[in-house]
Amino acid sequence: MTDAVEDLMHRIYQDFEFVPEATTVSTPLEEVLELRRGVCQDFAQLGIGCLRSLGLAARYVSGYIETLPPPGKPKLQGADASHAWFAAWVPGLGWLEYDPTNDLIPEERHIVIGWGRDYGDITPLKGVLFSSGEHEMIVSVDVEPI
Repeated sequence: MTDAVEDLMHRIYQDFEFVPEATTVSTPLEEVLELRRGVCQDFAQLGIGCLRSLGLAARYVSGYIETLPPPGKPKLQGADASHAWFAAWVPGLGWLEYDPTNDLIPEERHIVIGWGRDYGDITPLKGVLFSSGEHEMIVSVDVEPI
């Protein structure tokens, strides 16, 4: 089963283009399939949808990924960002994680914040703002090993 899930991860990476402005958190999976592009949350939901359509257990993983600077360059402040990937339940092995956005098996650079059924269960930031006028939220995250 692990080979099949890994193949699914590779196919999502190969067949879909990462385009930050292509979707929003409310874009339905049908539209992502039609556009063939999206962001990490779309690719995580696509993997989950494929697995669940076969009756397999899958969950959404939210967190951060530490990025590495190019050789000889300093790490940019705010370069790390919230990220999403998926996990599949493999009998005898437990929950195994897959990152279709980067086509890799998450390791120590993937920092898990939470698990859930989908993005709505574990949004990176949730709250209410009472104010008038136009607003824009800008978020940056720095991930550094200690």
